[in-house]
Amino acid sequence: MPIPESNAKQFSVTLTDGARLAVTAQGTGKALLCISGLGGTAGFWNPCIPALATTHQTICLDQRGIAGSTRGTAACTIDQLAEDCFTVLDACGIDSAVVLGHSTGGCIAQTMSLTKPARVQSLILSATWARPTRYMQELFKLRLALLENNPVQYASSAVFLSYESSWLNANWSVYESALAGAPRAPAVQQIIQERISALIKFDRKAELAQLTMPCLILGARDDLMIPSFLQEELAISIPGAELRLLNYGGHFFPITYTENFLQEITSWLSTHTNLYI
Repeated sequence: MPIPESNAKQFSVTLTDGARLAVTAQGTGKALLCISGLGGTAGFWNPCIPALATTHQTICLDQRGIAGSTRGTAACTIDQLAEDCFTVLDACGIDSAVVLGHSTGGCIAQTMSLTKPARVQSLILSATWARPTRYMQELFKLRLALLENNPVQYASSAVFLSYESSWLNANWSVYESALAGAPRAPAVQQIIQERISALIKFDRKAELAQLTMPCLILGARDDLMIPSFLQEELAISIPGAELRLLNYGGHFFPITYTENFLQEITSWLSTHTNLYI
């Protein structure tokens, strides 16, 4: 997806293991780090950036091995991906930020908040979870089998699991593009496999009671990939967290219901005036 505004700054950040991360920064104001999910691209946030960048310095990155970023040699764990994000903030000269994470990005955001809480001013967790569940274990076992045996079907199923049905029907080119870009190459499949392995091992539920920063949890009731009962559990686990569930939007509700997604974020931020200081 294209960069939405001409004033976006694109640069790379080199990590100690040799990975080079592609970063996009746009807007001015309080820093807002946006972390995408399994796909790991900065472009996931493009529909949201024009609005977010009016009040925040928004920072997005392609995660290691994804799109414009190289893989490096470090193990691809949620802890490592969180450290990668801290390095990006360091490169931007940012001590602390509002952190917004979607799906796997929400796991990364939780890890950042638990390991270096002073660097996370507030936390927005979108379509994410606290611990492994049978539902996710079995779903991602199925997705791994599809990836290995038929990468085109893997790409096809991901589209149907991710996008709200009426939106997808009206934007069918998304499906066609996904099939054209199916992960046929073994090297690409390996990156996806290691990312899925990292996400199904993620479990920070017992530690979440330690969090003290303001936290908003977002989900969609029709999300088939990461169902809303997982966000409900997450909200119970984090003291003072506010839960807001959209009725529709599917797993990719920041894309399919962008206006609703942004409304929930901006209304929540407006009630936490300290976030603008």
